[in-house]
Amino acid sequence: MADTALMSIPGQVDPVPVARDITPREDGRVDLIGLPRKRIAELFAEAGLDAKQAKLRAKQVFHWLYHRGVTEFEAMTDIAKTMRPWLTERFVIGRPEVVEAQHSSDGTRKWLLRTADGHDFEMVFIPDADRGTLCVSSQVGCTLNCRFCHTGTMRLVRNLTPGEIVGQVMLARDALGEWPKGRMDVAEVEDEAEYTADGRLLTNIVMMGMGEPLYNYENVKQALLIASAGDGMSISKRRITLSTSGVVPYIEPTGREIDVMLAISLHAVRDDLRDVLVPINKKWPLKELLEACKNYPGLSNARRITFEYVMLDGINDSDAEARELVRLLAGIPAKINLIPFNPWPGSNYGTSPSSRIERFADIVNKAGYASPVRTPRGRDIFAACGQLKSESERLSRKDRDALLTL
Repeated sequence: MADTALMSIPGQVDPVPVARDITPREDGRVDLIGLPRKRIAELFAEAGLDAKQAKLRAKQVFHWLYHRGVTEFEAMTDIAKTMRPWLTERFVIGRPEVVEAQHSSDGTRKWLLRTADGHDFEMVFIPDADRGTLCVSSQVGCTLNCRFCHTGTMRLVRNLTPGEIVGQVMLARDALGEWPKGRMDVAEVEDEAEYTADGRLLTNIVMMGMGEPLYNYENVKQALLIASAGDGMSISKRRITLSTSGVVPYIEPTGREIDVMLAISLHAVRDDLRDVLVPINKKWPLKELLEACKNYPGLSNARRITFEYVMLDGINDSDAEARELVRLLAGIPAKINLIPFNPWPGSNYGTSPSSRIERFADIVNKAGYASPVRTPRGRDIFAACGQLKSESERLSRKDRDALLTL
């Protein structure tokens, strides 16, 4: 089995190096999920195909993987029958292993997933009347230690590979039964307009699951470029949001190289409080973070930054803090998501009363910022914001029910 020891963590808020882009398999085959078309062509060439054949087969396989969602090479009908066993012997079309699937009473779905080398992580699907949002994880565990977040109580095990990240989106499409209708073959001239997705349930991706996406930048970048590629999964970049706690050096590259929507886990308007709630603030304080936000590529009123603000009773929810939030965000096209704190075992915080949240939202809204209050979803299965942790499936129903009364 591959080495799966815990990654050494040099410091509380230091980035973790990218260890690999493919998880080794015991059978020696290479999982193609998460690999760009150019890399697939390189692997085919290394396996013995000439350059022209490798490029053609990579184009065909890429189409079947990401446009049609097939999981077997035998299903690729425009590839010669004699070629399919050759592919099967050397390569595999993977998905994360589903350990457990849970359904909330409000329609939210959570999957406990396992990597090929035996590590658990979670993803969540949140259906709404006008959209369906998939909350995707980027790491097994987390190194940020945010005090209000259940994931922050875990140790970081390792970064997820591009395949393990984009594989979550593919698995969700499998479960929802909505791989798009499309051509059975690959056209000589590619035309992105031929891709249709009418009636799709999964419409949005948010990188808000387990881990800090910008501490796994290259793998997240590769996965999201595949998800948004016209000849890939063709999910609009305007429907993909990457959330960071404030890894300042990677904010500008995120806009320039990935070109997705940005969300900032803010949660406090003073450095002394944010140092406690979001310890990464000690490395990149509010002034540096907000300056990076002002310079985010493509920022406009049509492409606003979302600032996430968890409402903690008596901690960060005063009128004065609402006014300071407005002052801090001056000049940044933004909206503020107010998130009622979702309790978890051992947490030391309480949820702000509804009246206090409404007052806070009113101050922000009157200053010209949209300030929706996020409705808690999936609390009964520990799928709500800040509740993800791979051990959560071990909680008894009694423990879960007790938390719902908090």
